Amino acid sequence: MSAALDLPAPDLTDPALLDDPYPLLAQWRAAGAMLRSGEGRWVATTHAAVGAVLRNRALGRLWTDWEPAEQMEPFNTLHRNQLMENEPPEHTRMRRLLAGAFARGHVERMGPRIETLADAMLDDLEADLRDGRPVDLLARYAEPMPVFVIADLLGVPREDHERLRDWSQAIVHMYEQGVGDDVRAAAVRASSEFAAYVRDVVALRRAEPGEDLVSDLLAEREQGKGFSDDELVATVVLLLNAGHEASVNVFGNGMHALLSHPDQQARVTGGEVSAATALEELIRFDAPLQMFERTATKDVEVAGVTVRAGETVACLMGSANRDPAAFERADTFDVGRDPNPHVGFGMGLHFCLGAPLARVELEITVRRLLDRFPTIALHGAAPRRPTWVLRGYESLEVTL
Repeated sequence: MSAALDLPAPDLTDPALLDDPYPLLAQWRAAGAMLRSGEGRWVATTHAAVGAVLRNRALGRLWTDWEPAEQMEPFNTLHRNQLMENEPPEHTRMRRLLAGAFARGHVERMGPRIETLADAMLDDLEADLRDGRPVDLLARYAEPMPVFVIADLLGVPREDHERLRDWSQAIVHMYEQGVGDDVRAAAVRASSEFAAYVRDVVALRRAEPGEDLVSDLLAEREQGKGFSDDELVATVVLLLNAGHEASVNVFGNGMHALLSHPDQQARVTGGEVSAATALEELIRFDAPLQMFERTATKDVEVAGVTVRAGETVACLMGSANRDPAAFERADTFDVGRDPNPHVGFGMGLHFCLGAPLARVELEITVRRLLDRFPTIALHGAAPRRPTWVLRGYESLEVTL
């Protein structure tokens, strides 16, 4: 049933909310599956309502350029031409092209490379950990890993990982609520520089194709038509932005939960629960993406309410993942939870196409860490990032 959202509008910069949003999300779920917020948009709070919104073809991703359009054009161009911000028929064509490129064995080839990369990075950490010095797992392990993986996938130098990471972070900061002029300016600058970098890579691969994803994206055709140059650049940027930000926050949020529950950590390190099974709970328990919006293209009914054409629905992914109607003991961290129907990779038309690669990368990253250092433990409190939509930690210091 619908209900007016009579709870006070939350301060999304409140440290208490950033530290633990789940009590407030539980209040919202209790108030109704589909609520009206103070800003006039709908808010889907339950697992069933979020799933219904994400699966409904009448609720889509409708991109609207940021204003002033001339100033924001580099940022707008990247999003206007990417898979995630389009609906059929453009979405269908681009998704088939990207799926075709991925189907050329890239995920399978990346597995052994990620194993080797993880071991090399853990070798670098070992001396510090064995000497009892705290190590920031995010800065030294989780943050570089997905950029290295995407760089290898795209066939660009690993040495560029800091620039790629910085561009990615500047762009995704725009997905928060109420961003300021400094965030906008940084995102525009990063969009321009990132797009120019990718165009150079594309030009090189046109002249010298290799066994990388960019070469395969250039080769893919759907009914005789491939990616336009703008679409190709936007697709590569999306792969890095989504692959990097989501992977880092899944690892950080999930490892913090795991190391905060030594009994659950012991179930994994002792072999009772596989890293692959545990990973699904790491994704569910503290969602790295807390909100994802859809817009109605026509009047549509969801959970007993009518969403009018043009109205927006904010899907609360973290709330859906803690819904007791979908998960037994939903607020309990249980690495052996199976089945685990979390919404961490989305649902429906926009289900994350990179989910297989993300699972391979994260499973190896977590498994190799725990195999090497089964007694790893948190070192003091971990500071949260000052963001709510993309939820994560600033650092995650550990010792043995």
